[in-house]
Amino acid sequence: MIDHTGVTVSDFARSQAFYREALRPLGFEQLVELAAEVTGHTDVAGFGEPPKPEFWISRGTPNQPPVHVAFRVADRQTVDAFHRAALAAGGRDNGPPGLRLHYHPNYYGAFVLDPDGHNIEAVCHAPPAG
Repeated sequence: MIDHTGVTVSDFARSQAFYREALRPLGFEQLVELAAEVTGHTDVAGFGEPPKPEFWISRGTPNQPPVHVAFRVADRQTVDAFHRAALAAGGRDNGPPGLRLHYHPNYYGAFVLDPDGHNIEAVCHAPPAG
């Protein structure tokens, strides 16, 4: 089980703003911000459902190649809401909400590139509600 993960970003303030909005539909908030003076090397921010951050960004040279991070969500409406919020926050579409049948019959996901080109996904594995 993965406890937490993250990406390195070039413009810390811009990425903070992006992730605050893009992850809001998932129930994530920015829970922590630590300056380089505290961490000993760089500024970091942690996002998650209170009380624990699960996804972190850190200031620096972005990962190359860019990273793919997928957030599992409970329903397809949340995938749709994530995609809308991420685009409104300045993300670039990398695959609109929809089924990805090549993975499995209920793989419903959406992909957005963050300001540094990291491929951020929301995915639901459950059949449609109803």
